[in-house]
Amino acid sequence: MSAKEGDQTAPPSIAYLATMESNISTDGMESALTSEKGRSQETSDDPNIVDWDGVDDTENPRNWAPKKKWVNGVLLSIMTLTVGLFHVRCNQAFSLSRLLNFAALGAPGDVSSSSTLTYCRKQSTNFLKPGVGDVLKEFHSSSHLLGSLVVSVYILGYAAGPLVIAPFSEMYGRAPVYHVSNTLFVIFTIACAVSSSLNMLIGFRLLAGIAGSTVITIGGGTFGDMFTPKERVPAMSVWALGPLLGPVIGPVAGGFLAAAKGWRWVFWVIAIVAGALTIAMYFLLRETYSVRILELKCKRLRKETGNDMLRSKLDRGMTPKRLFERSITLPLRMLLFSPIVILFSLYMAIVYGYLYLLFTTITGVFEGSYGFSASIVGLSYLGIGIGMLSGLVLFGIASKKTVERVEAKKGELTPEQRLPIMIPGALFIPIGLFIYGWTAQYHVFWIVPIIGTGLVGFGLITTFMPISTYLVDAFTIYSASAIAAITVLRSLLGALLPLAGPSMYSKLGLGWGNSLLAFIALAMSPVPFFFWKYGEQIRTNPRFQIKL
Repeated sequence: MSAKEGDQTAPPSIAYLATMESNISTDGMESALTSEKGRSQETSDDPNIVDWDGVDDTENPRNWAPKKKWVNGVLLSIMTLTVGLFHVRCNQAFSLSRLLNFAALGAPGDVSSSSTLTYCRKQSTNFLKPGVGDVLKEFHSSSHLLGSLVVSVYILGYAAGPLVIAPFSEMYGRAPVYHVSNTLFVIFTIACAVSSSLNMLIGFRLLAGIAGSTVITIGGGTFGDMFTPKERVPAMSVWALGPLLGPVIGPVAGGFLAAAKGWRWVFWVIAIVAGALTIAMYFLLRETYSVRILELKCKRLRKETGNDMLRSKLDRGMTPKRLFERSITLPLRMLLFSPIVILFSLYMAIVYGYLYLLFTTITGVFEGSYGFSASIVGLSYLGIGIGMLSGLVLFGIASKKTVERVEAKKGELTPEQRLPIMIPGALFIPIGLFIYGWTAQYHVFWIVPIIGTGLVGFGLITTFMPISTYLVDAFTIYSASAIAAITVLRSLLGALLPLAGPSMYSKLGLGWGNSLLAFIALAMSPVPFFFWKYGEQIRTNPRFQIKL
């Protein structure tokens, strides 16, 4: 037991608690509020305060052996990939039926040329196979709305889940939340595979989305628990491989699987993989949340010593009821009252909405305009995947150079130093949308629109990674709630924006439709520069700190 700086009995704000946690874990960051330093000093000799046993305490996840950290990290990354595949495959399949609907409406320009329209109408049954088209056929439904809901309801689960999952992870720790949600994800996925009605399938898709959102919601916080800011980028890059590879592997593998075995086997394979990972994580995954670890240490020491006055250094001094009320509302309060979370949430929502909107057009464009067969059309998604991989590599290199520069000057790595690469990266999204839209509309050689989607993928990952690491650096022990707030808005737009895609493209065509999206992205591109310039002032301003 020890007591260094910081009594957490009555924490005034998220900013303070985040700073104190970082102080404990990274040895030396000063308190954000000087008034709290005085209170901390008063309890520095309190024998009832339970802290880490020195800076090298192996119970602290930051001090774990690299192997132990990476076992946790790799398991989470594979599960994130598995959850991503569950959505991407179905999304790609339904994009075919959406294009059919889009073509029937009649888009202007070359997109609705007689060749494309004729292809769409003659091949309508093929457009609904494999995937969601088979689902509609099996359940004797011709409703495009229900077919759309089969896809979008999963992403709506991503919007609902984080509001509960992140608070529970900050109340009871990461590991129990992972174990429960992983088990539920497997159960709901099996239920999808054996669904006897369309309503049953839609309902269990929603529940699977809620359970599957866990690894996306608190995965970044888990990596923040284990790795210091200087180590964080390579670690979180591994975690990002899940959403990175999902859009590439899903359409390619899922297309062959659904064509060969039927749509139910898409769910069975996901359930088998997720089930194996759930078992592995149950035995190998360790708790990483420092607040929970110190609470368990307190309980153990109280039992061993009989001293009921012992309390954790990170004890928040709240009754269980008050802690639940505070935790369950924290993501929403961040989303409503934190300028950093608000603007980054809006930015990420727009970017991810564009990604899901692309998924509704890529398959149809390359089958209808370029003659790709149903089995190989998934390869057209490689452009996005290669772009994202390139962006991930570049972000890692840039972050490493930033850390080296800060260490050379013996300075302190701030969250804002994650953002410079995002400033030029944000411009790749509108550039890619312009290229993809106009070259696809005028049937330019197929590699050119794929290059356009690759630029969009590059811009997306150079947006996702800086924002994720920024939030983990800035909010530390409350980063799960911050990421949850962003995930909610991002998932809502990701689910709803593709529903508006067919109507937009039917009126504007692929060229002007994607140009409209590009102009909006261009208008949002100053956001990273704004936070790089003024983010620290906003973070440390008491006016913008969320009170607990």
